[in-house]
Amino acid sequence: MRRDRRGGLRSGVLAALVVVFTVAQGLPCGAPRGDAKAGSAATARGVFTGSLADGIARMAQFEQWAGQGPLTVGRTFLPGDDWESIEGPPEFLAPWGAWRAARPGRTVVMNVPMLDRSEAHLPDAEVAALLRDGADGRYDGHFRILAQRLVALGLADTELVLGWEMNGITYTHRCHPDPARWRAYWRRVVDTMRAVKGQRFRFDFAPNRGRDAVPWTSCYPGDAYVDVIGMDAYDHPAGTTFRQQADEPYGLRDHVAFAERHHKPFAYPEWGLYRNGDNPAYMRGMLDWFRERRPLHQALTDYCPHGVWSCPGNEAAARVYRAGRAAARARRRTARTALTTGNVVNGGSNTW
Repeated sequence: MRRDRRGGLRSGVLAALVVVFTVAQGLPCGAPRGDAKAGSAATARGVFTGSLADGIARMAQFEQWAGQGPLTVGRTFLPGDDWESIEGPPEFLAPWGAWRAARPGRTVVMNVPMLDRSEAHLPDAEVAALLRDGADGRYDGHFRILAQRLVALGLADTELVLGWEMNGITYTHRCHPDPARWRAYWRRVVDTMRAVKGQRFRFDFAPNRGRDAVPWTSCYPGDAYVDVIGMDAYDHPAGTTFRQQADEPYGLRDHVAFAERHHKPFAYPEWGLYRNGDNPAYMRGMLDWFRERRPLHQALTDYCPHGVWSCPGNEAAARVYRAGRAAARARRRTARTALTTGNVVNGGSNTW
């Protein structure tokens, strides 16, 4: 999805942000880096409510509204208007460092553009030239500065969703003008950031669900350079059912299978309603999918038209989302009963 619907991040807004946080150091890390077995643990939950300090405050309000326990994934996006923004201004990063440090077990998942002028709709020929420059090392210094700032502000274990939705056409960092150079550029960025002392970053490869402009598998940079295989999965195009979204080529099912073949955890950094309005069937399908497949983490995008808390027109989907609390309690009661009676319980319900 387009970043200008994620809270209007612009350089002027960043410059106006003057709140400075003191970040505690040395608290326990978040989820482990590397190729943990997919589906082997409970799914961490998050929500996107904005990338600045006020977004962190809204995340706490969403947590209370949802009533399903603590959100342990903090979702944020670096703006890509210019390289200064991609370097991660300290006034932007510091609130997330403070949020990360305030409670053990939290993880920040941060989208990082690979090129500036992120949504300028540059022609393919210009994008191809920029990818070539990136693969040749022209932009290494910007990513080195970002890595150093993340480490200094207590965000050394951040999960970086680098060049997200690369299989689409929205972002300048798209893959299809030159997949080979795109892969080489990704590897260059990862090598640069991993070379910074103190880092424990994880790198999340997260295409759009479906084929889009190019098969996302053609953009995959290799197992040595990817820690998590993500997917952005919104309810579109219009008229599609959840089953179609799961079964389409390069869809949800292919995503999980690809991650399993590569022995990587899979995740859903972004998901939400979109082209089909208030769609409780989609919401139920996604929540069932998470319960059954147990991705590493998932984060709902909560601004209109995607969200449930902040969108008055999505009441039916909101009821399904909040019912997850009651469903979780019911599953725990069933599991306790099974332990006392010796029954085997299937914790998922395939209702989609």
